[in-house]
Amino acid sequence: MRRDRVPRRLTVGSTVWLWTVGHHHTPDCLTFLTLRRAENRHAQLRLVFRDGPGRIVAGHPFGAGDIASTGPGDILNLNEPGVARRFLDEAAARGLLPTAHGIHDEDGWPLYDTLTAQPPPGNA
Repeated sequence: MRRDRVPRRLTVGSTVWLWTVGHHHTPDCLTFLTLRRAENRHAQLRLVFRDGPGRIVAGHPFGAGDIASTGPGDILNLNEPGVARRFLDEAAARGLLPTAHGIHDEDGWPLYDTLTAQPPPGNA
């Protein structure tokens, strides 16, 4: 059984990334995916998914790490390594990966919209 908030490894080429998924209820409901390079743990990208109109984050009836849209789009589970990798790749393509010390919050919904508008790799 996986322990929450323990960083998991994701290797992309020669770079090792660490990623975690979390959920908060204060003041609003949000789920987040945090990505950072193993050798630079203090420069973190946190993709934040807030619950709101047309947007659903983890909670009943969904499982931990699930995010979805009430419109077209799929349920994505941020706990799946393939999903985390797709978000990492999209964040890199948009130039969102931080190099400076600190936690850099970004709205994750625009990335979700892009990822759910195209088939996952290998399913084209």
